[in-house]
Amino acid sequence: MARRPLPRILSTGSAQIARSRELARTAADSATDVLQPLITITRGMRRLAAAGRRRWADTPKDRRGPLLFLVASVILVVALVPYGPLLAVITLMAAAAWQGRDREPPKPEGPDESQTERLQSLYEALVPYFSLAGDPSPLYAHGGEWAKAFPAYEFDASGRVAHLVIRYPAYFTDGEIDSRTRIEQLLHAKSGRGREYHFEWDEEGNRLTVTVLSPLPTDIAAQRFVTTPGETVLGFTDPTQVQRTLPLSYGEEKRDVPPVVWRTGIRSTEPHLLIMGQPGSGSTTLLRSIALQALQHGDVVIIEGGTGEYACLTGRAGVLAVECGLTGALASLEWAAHETERRLIAANRARQAGHPPPEDTKRPLWILLDRPTALAHLAAADGRKDPQSLLQVPLRHGRAANVTVVVADHLDSAEALSDAVRQHTRARVVLGPATAEQLAGTLGALPSTTPAAAVPAGRGYARLGAGPVHRLQVPSTPDPYDDATSEADRKAVLALLPPRTTPADAEPVETKPVEAKSIDVKSVGLGSADLELLEAESLDEEQVKAEPVPAEAVVAEAP
Repeated sequence: MARRPLPRILSTGSAQIARSRELARTAADSATDVLQPLITITRGMRRLAAAGRRRWADTPKDRRGPLLFLVASVILVVALVPYGPLLAVITLMAAAAWQGRDREPPKPEGPDESQTERLQSLYEALVPYFSLAGDPSPLYAHGGEWAKAFPAYEFDASGRVAHLVIRYPAYFTDGEIDSRTRIEQLLHAKSGRGREYHFEWDEEGNRLTVTVLSPLPTDIAAQRFVTTPGETVLGFTDPTQVQRTLPLSYGEEKRDVPPVVWRTGIRSTEPHLLIMGQPGSGSTTLLRSIALQALQHGDVVIIEGGTGEYACLTGRAGVLAVECGLTGALASLEWAAHETERRLIAANRARQAGHPPPEDTKRPLWILLDRPTALAHLAAADGRKDPQSLLQVPLRHGRAANVTVVVADHLDSAEALSDAVRQHTRARVVLGPATAEQLAGTLGALPSTTPAAAVPAGRGYARLGAGPVHRLQVPSTPDPYDDATSEADRKAVLALLPPRTTPADAEPVETKPVEAKSIDVKSVGLGSADLELLEAESLDEEQVKAEPVPAEAVVAEAP
């Protein structure tokens, strides 16, 4: 069937609408220009009437009669004088035009003297990098004009550059990282330290746009985020880099903040995460935040290298183990490897039989490791295998088995990480101060922003796979058992903790009471020393029976 063409009114409607809008806009501008004197006089009349009302309200009641008599006398004299009413109307119109004028001072065109000196200083600093000896018409030259090189600029209230567009010659090597880094460091130093700048390179147009970034919020406390299962909020970033916001609560106030969301699960392209940072940069805080979010829909196994900052999660529902020692860490990781294999086998059998995957393979399992390199040193000193070697199966097959691995360590211990951890953790986070080499080595790319001079805790960069590098601020999730934690943060974290659970082996067992019988020491032939030893042994047996078995031991014996 042949396709019929659209009616003429529909095919040409958009052009006619656009033309009509342009005509209406032109007519409105012309009418505004023609009626500008009338608008000014009307505005002046309103101001004169408002001044008259204020004067009448400020006049005392005993003086209002003489004032009315004076006004009536003036009106009578003006009416009797030849051409008086006409002169009065002209005078009134002139006063209204004077009062209705635009009183805002005209904005100065171009920068002032101090701003011109700052722009000229930036221009002179860029001359050695953007000039070439053989250039017949150089854009940058000593003593040249900065107006051609900086087509757009803005300044903040303090007089420093807030936005700047820089033109540079086509022969500048803007495709090399080292050349870009030199220009960015120079602009950061000359435009003012203590702020963060975003650099946007337009290689086709030979333009560099420099924008001052506002600081990320550091007062975001731990809370329930509006996310779906399989989404984890790593932190919050700039609104220009993401197209999604989350409603967050700041006490009684609520705000929408753009998050950095990491997606895990079977369909995730970055199923595992690596967190690197300096001591005290907030890597443990981020791990604790991830654990609280993971416990909503899954189970968590936590292995730490002696930090002791996860005691609040011990014995909670969904927390299978919190291990600090080498023996418990090896046992938990070995169990995690076997559990991953079991899930794979069960899912494969169900798939071959044409059935859906079993329910016990759908529940996510999270393995969180804090400083595994510290445990690796202990294992090497004790002659035992590295705990990281047991992560190969969860890292390689974790996505298919719904197992997620998160590793956090220090930047100075990056070389001690195993090859499996480096290869399979494609989602990366760097917290705290770091050099350009450390950022490029961990993230695989340099961020398009300059780091701030003073970095707060939980501040850094994140990159998910091959995506862009985002600025990141981790939500405040401190240890509630730490004395330095504020009361508000402590309550926020405790409200997110799951309820405590009691192991089955720790349930009290009902025992029948035993009648006490008096024993004659002389008849039995026991001395006083033998009697004391017998009483001590009976006390030890009662303590063993009443002591519960910890949950960590149950998980360690599971394999």
